[in-house]
Amino acid sequence: MDLIDSHCHLDVAEFDADRQAVVQRARASGVHGIVVPGVLAQGWHGLWALCEGEPDLFPALGLHPVYLDSHQASDIDRLGDWLTDHRPVAIGEIGLDYYLRELDRERQQVLFEAQLELAQDAGLPVILHVRKSHDQVLATLKRIRVPGGISHAFNGSLQQAQQYMDLGFRLGFGGMLTYERSSKLRALARQLPAEAIVLETDAPDMVVSQHRGERNSPEYLPQVLASLAEVRGEAAVDLAAQTSANARAVLGLS
Repeated sequence: MDLIDSHCHLDVAEFDADRQAVVQRARASGVHGIVVPGVLAQGWHGLWALCEGEPDLFPALGLHPVYLDSHQASDIDRLGDWLTDHRPVAIGEIGLDYYLRELDRERQQVLFEAQLELAQDAGLPVILHVRKSHDQVLATLKRIRVPGGISHAFNGSLQQAQQYMDLGFRLGFGGMLTYERSSKLRALARQLPAEAIVLETDAPDMVVSQHRGERNSPEYLPQVLASLAEVRGEAAVDLAAQTSANARAVLGLS
């Protein structure tokens, strides 16, 4: 089985003790590609070094809205400089977070637009973080066009999903799909065309139900696949092939 984890923070400290073992177990479970999004400028060097020696680890670089107060005014220029010498698979993780009220929305918007403009200039897709802000993110994407990307941990409406698809985006589904109480999300996963869906873990967060209370891991991606197959009534092997093809296409993965 060929699976792509389209969103995994493999570079963070939670994996320092056993990172290589985690990667090996993920490969053994059929995960043959892991996209590692950046969230802070100071983490880009380590992230890049992690991915550089591994053909199935794919780096993305970005400034996450949740860490708004940690970003420096010069970080956008630093990102532009990185793009001069490096070719990540995407700009990300970027976006708007309206769930956390303490995050200034105007500053988030400025940061988001600046990174979209870099993606536009570089011809790169983006990996989106969107919480309670789908309409605002979509409006921004319609003004600043980029070559598609992924709306990570998608939890919007079917109508919003269609708007993302019209803009060349795929929609990420992860651990929450494994919880039976996620009835709205599971219904959405059933209604969407398979061509719109990519799988993700968001490890070490958003753990699957079978490992509740533990650190999440890319090796658990087959359990997300199993839940997707269950809610859609389709063969897991077919959905593995389709979702991986979707991720490869939108991010240009080899």
